[in-house]
Amino acid sequence: MRPIRFEEADSADRTAIGEGLTRLAVRANRLETGREGAKYYLRHDDGCGVCGRRIEAGDSFYLDADSGEVLCADHGEQRRAPADAEE
Repeated sequence: MRPIRFEEADSADRTAIGEGLTRLAVRANRLETGREGAKYYLRHDDGCGVCGRRIEAGDSFYLDADSGEVLCADHGEQRRAPADAEE
């Protein structure tokens, strides 16, 4: 599966997601619930799985649901590029 792009992180720790993404977040072990403000969140407080760069509020980022890694914009684009070339 191609990494999923998120336009903007809500905070440095988590981003609210809709119900349609919860299955992927669970598979990646990144689903967080029980917080005020939204029903479901994708946790990304550990930063990019390749370089460790923190995902800050307002940053775009990616979720590689196959590996469970959150990726910064640069590494997410790199990982997506081979899938784009196949299409």
